Amino acid sequence: MLKGFKDFLMRGNVIDLAVAVVMGTAFTSVVTAVTKGIINPLLAVLGKTNELGLGVQLVSGKPATFIAIGPIITALLDFALIAAVLYFVLMVPMKTLKNRFGTAKVAEPSEIELLIEIRDLLAKQHKDAVVDTESFGEDGSLVKENAR
Repeated sequence: MLKGFKDFLMRGNVIDLAVAVVMGTAFTSVVTAVTKGIINPLLAVLGKTNELGLGVQLVSGKPATFIAIGPIITALLDFALIAAVLYFVLMVPMKTLKNRFGTAKVAEPSEIELLIEIRDLLAKQHKDAVVDTESFGEDGSLVKENAR
């Protein structure tokens, strides 16, 4: 049971996933700081002076009715930046390393090799289907014929 668990943990996919989660968590704080420090002030410029930022006030004078669009845009930018960094920093190099040092792919047979194999299989099948049978003719002599 422990050996099976160890094999599960040592699989490449589980380790890759764990590394990606740790790296993503660490990088999230960096991206959040950038969006709070740069993106949010830029989005606040688009809003009016008396509002809480980029958004829509449904009922004037009631701050609870303010629909904030800025945090939604910030969250989407956070997601896009984190996904881009994880892809270009982790996935692309890992894919390159696997292609360079990974297991060698088995060479696929060419069309000629496949046709030769089909021909040989058909010839063998035809040979097995032809059965030599012996029978006696009307005069009682032994006659040999090929039956299919």
